[in-house]
Amino acid sequence: MNANAILESKGREVICIHAGDSLREAAQVLDQHRIGAAVVTEDDGTVCGVLSERDIARQAARHGAEALQMRVGDCMSRNVITAAPTDTIDDLLGRMTDRRIRHLPVMEDGKLVGVISIGDVVKRKIADTEAEAEAMKAYIVAG
Repeated sequence: MNANAILESKGREVICIHAGDSLREAAQVLDQHRIGAAVVTEDDGTVCGVLSERDIARQAARHGAEALQMRVGDCMSRNVITAAPTDTIDDLLGRMTDRRIRHLPVMEDGKLVGVISIGDVVKRKIADTEAEAEAMKAYIVAG
């Protein structure tokens, strides 16, 4: 199982925001789509960052209500950790755990093709584990 298979089952839609958007606008996008993070892109579609609910909360804690007027580009995570479509579930889990991140943009040939969340990976890992257990049970019963 790999990132591509997860994207095939969950879909490849990516919600993007722009570095010039305000945190208020970004928070509204996250709320509207019921997501925890959005990919930040340049006008040409190039990925330049990721903004998460945690980033917004940190700015609110530091600057109060004025934080909502700040620009996404000033608050986003710039060192974007990405995944490739061929990365395995264990690769994805390891990267997310090591880097303490919850969202991985999936890039193919320099283009954004999807986003995978920790929930997507855990859901697939559980499904795979349950399938293995059922196969083992069937093997034992048949044997």
